Amino acid sequence: MGNLEAELLDRWTRLAGPGAHPVGEDLVRRYSEPHRRYHTVDHLAYMLAVVDDLAADATDIDAVRYAAFFHDAVYAMDGTDNEEASARLAESTLPSLGLAPETVAEVARLVRLTAGHSPTPDDRNGAVLCDADLAILAGDESAYTAYASAVRAEYAHVPDHLFRAGRAQVLKGLVEQDNLFRTPIGRARYNTAARANLTAELADLTAPEH
Repeated sequence: MGNLEAELLDRWTRLAGPGAHPVGEDLVRRYSEPHRRYHTVDHLAYMLAVVDDLAADATDIDAVRYAAFFHDAVYAMDGTDNEEASARLAESTLPSLGLAPETVAEVARLVRLTAGHSPTPDDRNGAVLCDADLAILAGDESAYTAYASAVRAEYAHVPDHLFRAGRAQVLKGLVEQDNLFRTPIGRARYNTAARANLTAELADLTAPEH
């Protein structure tokens, strides 16, 4: 286990308790699966760091952190509804750790929310989680290029014309959101750069091929 994996396991244990160590090992293993290129331990660690920055906006920061750990726990490339499968994994796993039913339900709701990143205006937990998941969109040129390349690598089995069309549809849906980021810090820190990056990638994806 590398340093980053050990740090994530330590974070999980501090969140869920020493008795949850085996669950944490399983989660870290999932994010280390060889077919992943973007949805990896690096993404999880980055996301948790942003959650820390936005923590004051959440109403239940522990639920948000649990949701971050579970949000990409299932990442299959066979047409599986990954968010739904990840939410169900949380629902089947967390009760054994002693979490209250309402907390388990909130974690699962938040995981499902990452499928569309559209929390309601009063959903403070959802705003923090979704902003953290999308923060990479505001990266500098090298970080955003690496992100986009990693996403493409995860879909290496998809022909280029199909990937470009599907990716463009996803980006268009993000660009058309009135508020891409929902927390005050997220809007101030990420919105302008993220829209610029998304617009540039979308233009490249939809440009006529030569």
